[in-house]
Order: sequence, then structure tokens, then C-alpha cells
Amino acid sequence: MAASDFEFTCPDPMDRRAMYEFFDHTADLGIRVRSDDLLTLLNDAARGLFAGIVENLDDVQAVQQVTLSVEGEDPEYLLFDWLSELLHVFDSQRLLLCEFDLQLSAGILRANCRGEPMDESRHRMTHEIKAITYHGLSVVHDSDGWTAEVIVDI
Repeated sequence: MAASDFEFTCPDPMDRRAMYEFFDHTADLGIRVRSDDLLTLLNDAARGLFAGIVENLDDVQAVQQVTLSVEGEDPEYLLFDWLSELLHVFDSQRLLLCEFDLQLSAGILRANCRGEPMDESRHRMTHEIKAITYHGLSVVHDSDGWTAEVIVDI
């Protein structure tokens, strides 16, 4: 099933619990995400990525916004490109993102992302994530919902 087969608008991101977890992977870090729909999965994967960068993600304030757009038909590649784009924003602007308003239509993910510049006096940095990898990348849709696993290079 392709990402273009889905059209979603993300529910209120403040009205949900985090649905990601970390798992060990040799010298890297794994992020596993579970959700009822693809858009929430992408939202939670983004939060999981930044929770891997900053320990106190809930203390990051949504005071600056960036707009991103990622195109992809295959959910795995869409997840990979989405997380890579977010990591690029962090690497190039030192911007910690904490809120994501997502829309997915015709295989194009559009996102308004909010956060604030990294401030090491307030933000407890955990991992330096160097890259999103294809190793172990999976997005599965079954009767229980959506599950994704992604390994990030730290």
C-alpha cells in the first residue's frame, strides 16, 4: 500500500501520549513507533527522533516554526525522508522541534513544525544523531495498526 493511498490530517498533537520507544542496536539507537494511522505514526516518529536528541523534550517550547514538505509513495521511504529532513533542520539550524502538524495527501507530507533553538543551559542533550539509516527500516500496516522501526546512527 502506498502513502498516496492515504489522506490524513493529524489529530491534536497535545491530545495524545507518546507512542514511541527506544531499543538498543549495537552502537546505534532504535526507535519503534506504534499507531492507529500513518500520519500519527509519522508524528510520533518525529517526537521519538527529537526525544533521542534531547532528554527533556517536554521542556522544549514551540516558539519558532518551520514548514517542511516530503514526497514519497512508499511508507518506509516516506518515514526515512521525513526523519532525514527533520535531522537536517536540527543539524543546520540547531532547532529542537517538539510539535508537528501534519497533512498527507497524494503522497506528499506537509508539516508545520514548531520548536526552539537548542539551549544547552536548559536542554539536556542525550545523543548526537548523525544519520537516519536504512538498516532495519520497516513500516508495517496490519490489523493492529501501524508499526515502524528505524535505526539511527549515533
